[in-house]
Amino acid sequence: MKSTTTATNTRMSSNLKKSLVALAIVTVLSACSASTNEAENTTVGADEPFTTVTEANFAHSETARNFRNWTMLGANKDIVHMKQLPARGKAAPTVQMNDDTLYSIVIAEAVDGKINFSIPKSDVYMAVQVVNEGGHGEHYVVASGDYSVAIESDFAMLIYRTGTEKGLDAARHAQTFIETDSFKFGTYEIQDYDYEEVEAWVSRLTKETSGAAFEYTFPRTSKDITDRHQWNLENANGWGGSSPEVNVANKYTNSVMLDSGKCLITTFENPESKYFTSVTAYSQDRYLIEGVKNVNSHTWKENINGSVTVSFNCGQTAINNIDTKGNDFTFTMRYYGLSQKVMDGKINPEKTVKEG
Repeated sequence: MKSTTTATNTRMSSNLKKSLVALAIVTVLSACSASTNEAENTTVGADEPFTTVTEANFAHSETARNFRNWTMLGANKDIVHMKQLPARGKAAPTVQMNDDTLYSIVIAEAVDGKINFSIPKSDVYMAVQVVNEGGHGEHYVVASGDYSVAIESDFAMLIYRTGTEKGLDAARHAQTFIETDSFKFGTYEIQDYDYEEVEAWVSRLTKETSGAAFEYTFPRTSKDITDRHQWNLENANGWGGSSPEVNVANKYTNSVMLDSGKCLITTFENPESKYFTSVTAYSQDRYLIEGVKNVNSHTWKENINGSVTVSFNCGQTAINNIDTKGNDFTFTMRYYGLSQKVMDGKINPEKTVKEG
């Protein structure tokens, strides 16, 4: 569905507006976007009706919400580089953001049904995910080079993820080599959903998955959807994830909600992801928690037998400990360039949690 109308900012929730303003301030202070990347303030007539959110269009509406958040930061006019790790809580523009890569975001119009982009040569991890307006990550590319890929919608969000394995300065330096000349900017307009209603759907769907471990499939296109409700759950819990592809793309799984008052551990075989594996804690709303750091395979310590144990709230001396600062939490496993054994479901840290 082509974007032809704009949503009124005056109908946004005050909490969301404050969150986006906070992120915009952080973005500017860290020099993450050019002066032309100003937030858009657009309105429509007060009597113009919103598009009702339904089971059939929830994925589109949640995608529109994310496109809107990044449009307000200028990503429809020029690339937006985040120079710091993502904001904590709802100041973040997207739910369940990575905590071990820097983001660079583009919202561009397809030309002749295709999106053209390039990935520069780099000595750190860099990937581009092309997400269409239905929420599908149609393409996930890691190797450097020039690309022209077809998409099934009029607009796409390109999510550049730049690894921080060599530190933030190295990641920031790598971001400067991303070229933007091939993008058609300036034509995306915010969709006319009631975004408070969209958030209500997100909250309801997220709560539905809190009692059991959750695995994402992220179908690449609309034709690949086999279970509409499962697809909606995936968008609510972790919008913008990639379809698993061995040695290329990523796989994601969530644990149940866990009690911060207990020392908890999970031990698992080394996943041997091609790029790296990460373990990240999130709040009940699936946002990063203030002051909480993740654990990943760049720095974790292995057990004597080569397995990996990750601890939660077990004290500073516990192996690979994640302190959630008194917050109940869920954790997400991310396998960047997953191995075949992870694809086959042979490694499930989210299902082996026990008291330490």
